[in-house]
Formats: sequence, C-alpha cells, structure tokens
Amino acid sequence: MPWDIVIAVVAGLALVWLALAALLWLNRPDDASTADALRLLPDVVRLVSRLARAPEVPRSVRVGLFVLLAYLVSPIDLIPDFIPVLGYADDAVIVALTLRWVTRHAGDGAIARHWPGTPAGLDAIRRLAGIRVGGNDPRPGGVQ
Repeated sequence: MPWDIVIAVVAGLALVWLALAALLWLNRPDDASTADALRLLPDVVRLVSRLARAPEVPRSVRVGLFVLLAYLVSPIDLIPDFIPVLGYADDAVIVALTLRWVTRHAGDGAIARHWPGTPAGLDAIRRLAGIRVGGNDPRPGGVQ
C-alpha cells in the first residue's frame, strides 16, 4: 500500500476532526459555562434517559436521545477525555446542542416535567439549551 494514500487518508480525517471541533466550539452556549454543564452531568444523563423513555416525546426525539446516551457512555469521543478541559467540553457542547433540538421538537415542558435535579439546575439546563428563562419565548412550550 503506497504511503501517500495512507498519509492522505490520515490528513483528511484530521481535517474533518478539526472542522467538527471548530463547529462545536462555535456553537457552544454563550451564557452558561462548561463547568455548570459538567456539574449537572449526572442529572442530565437521568433527564435524557427519562425523556428517551417518555411516550409523549416524539419518536424522532427519543431516537436522538438514545444516540446521545450511547455517545455519552461510549469510551470514544470527538475529543478524548484525557485532554484537559477540552476533553469534557465536547460532551457539554453536544448535550447543549441536543437539548436545544429536543426543546424545539418536544417543548420546554417536557424538559421541566422530567428534570430530576434542583430548580437552579433546571434554570442552568434551560440556559444551556438556549431557552430564555422568564422572557417571551414564542416557541411551543417555551418558558414565559
């Protein structure tokens, strides 16, 4: 096997990885820190599990949540966890993006009904998901 093909494949995979990492970095939540998300991770895993099993949540959302759970428990990450700060930051960003998607399709009410943690934790999750707490949110199920 010619080495130039191997090098080209490795370089291509590295470029795709860098593009995905940059996309995650650009889509990170603005007003909630990664540290907040990491502190809430056990409650978030329970929330995702409950939402994935809830019959009132649309099937496409439940499938997406099962994929998220598989990603979170998988030892394979986009950015390996042994890299300080960034290793866990990719998990937090992917959770935030998924919760934004869940909120658009299932509504904030589904998240509020299934949240296992404290009210302060729910507010942090809403900020991570891009839900305006206390604002005029025109989306169905948005926080008023």
